[in-house]
Order: sequence, then structure tokens, then C-alpha cells
Amino acid sequence: MNDLLQAHGLIDDLERRARVERVKTERGVITWRAFGTGQPLVLLHGGHGSWLHWVGNVDALATQHTVWVPNMPGYGDSDLHGEGLPDLLEAMLGSLNVVIGSHTLFDLVGFSFGGLVAAHLAARRPVRRLVLLGSAGHGTRRRPNGELVQWREAYRKGDAPALDSAMRHNLAVHMLSMPAEQVDPLALRLHTDACVHTRFRSKDVALKGGLLELLAQRQAPTFMAWGEHDVTADPATLAPKLRTMFPRNPVHVLKDAGHWVQYERADTINALLLEWLREPSLRDDSSTT
Repeated sequence: MNDLLQAHGLIDDLERRARVERVKTERGVITWRAFGTGQPLVLLHGGHGSWLHWVGNVDALATQHTVWVPNMPGYGDSDLHGEGLPDLLEAMLGSLNVVIGSHTLFDLVGFSFGGLVAAHLAARRPVRRLVLLGSAGHGTRRRPNGELVQWREAYRKGDAPALDSAMRHNLAVHMLSMPAEQVDPLALRLHTDACVHTRFRSKDVALKGGLLELLAQRQAPTFMAWGEHDVTADPATLAPKLRTMFPRNPVHVLKDAGHWVQYERADTINALLLEWLREPSLRDDSSTT
């Protein structure tokens, strides 16, 4: 119970401290939250997520940046008017230009499906540095760790124990490197709320690939990382391929982490990003961490 209360308290505290901007676009209202001051840094969540995918990262990164975290169209408290990736990108680009300025150079981080979105946005307007964590769209081998459990019927019936059980299972199978019984209350709360409020269907878009082609178009530095147990990729084979294709861009494989790498290894990711984003020159520091 204490862990659950702490989880709720952490989320409530972040919500209270956020500077909220609700931006009207032709595709609906997109909600952004901002923390800190400094060089603009935009964080994009994953495909069954929300801005709280970054719960363990916002405060650390906000010590050196103005951190902007949106709910993308069709997620959380952001509208979904239209369908498909082109509509989502149009709304994201329009709202991004409002909150940071259409000519402002910024750093961009994307997780999972948000990594593919970030690569598309970076191809359409200048980005100082791009960071991809567990990014979708790579088009290479995935490593499913079991079948996901359907949870919508339990949610519809208000069956809280069955809903918790399904979400714990799905987190262990797809998002984290730990067994279901070790999933903490914060991860469970965040994942459940995000799934319940997700309306955009990202899976087919993510599986179509296109990430490597988008990266080949870029000249700005790009940092990439996956957890060693990420089931949405095979980092042992993907990382060497990326290092060969993009030899000047660092690629990290983080031990003891699954897909949601910035949650399970928050301290490591925060330190790596803070160092890399302030580094004036690109280094080849590919490694296993």
C-alpha cells in the first residue's frame, strides 16, 4: 500500500509542477507539459504510452534543459482527429512549432513508436541532436517473449484484479525485464492508465519499418540505445548493424533492461543523455553499459 501511495504521489507531484500548454491544431488539441529551463529537449512516448513514460527522466533532464513532453495525438489528453501516421505527424509538427518556435533548434528523444515519430519529425525540420531509445521501425528481427493478455473485457467489467493481472503480465512480457510478480506499482499504474487512454493504433505503422532509411537522410548526430532484453528487437545483431551503417553515431546496449529502458535504467539513461547532449562534438562511444 505504501508503494502504491508513493506512486500516486509521484505522479500527482509531476502533474502539479508541469507547465501545461494545450495547442489547437487542424487535427485537434495537443497537450504538452514543460519542466525546467535551458536548451529545448522534446521527449516522445511509446505506442501504448503517455508523457509519463518519462516519469524517471523528466526531473534529471530538466536540470539542464527545458523539457517538453507531449501526449501525442490519440494518447492521454490529446485529441485524435484523423487517422494514420501522416495526420499524427502533421499535428505533432504544428504543435511543436507553437510551443518551441518554428525556427528554434532543439534536441529530440523518442522511445519505441515515439522513436519512429522522432525520426520522421527530424526529417522534416532541423533537430540539433536525435536520440532513439528502443526505437520502432528498424525492420529487423523481434523476439516475442510470450502472448499478450487481452485486458479490455476486464476493464469494461470493472474487474480490477483481472485488469491488474493482465497488465502485470503484459509489462513482464513486452516492456520490462522482470517477472510479473516483481512489477512495481508505479509501472503498473502508468501502463494501465496509458493503455486505457490510447486511441491511436501504432503497431502496424511501427512494423512497416522505415527507420533506417530516415536515419540515412540525416546529418545531425544520433544516439541510439536498447535494453539487452528488449523483445521488440535483437540488440545483439541490430547494434553492430547500426554501428556499421552509421559509424559516427553511438549505439548502446544496456544490461539488465527490457524495452522500457529509460524506466528500468533511468539513472544510466539520464547520465548518458545529459553528457551526450552537452557534448559539442560527436564521439564514437558505442558500448554495452
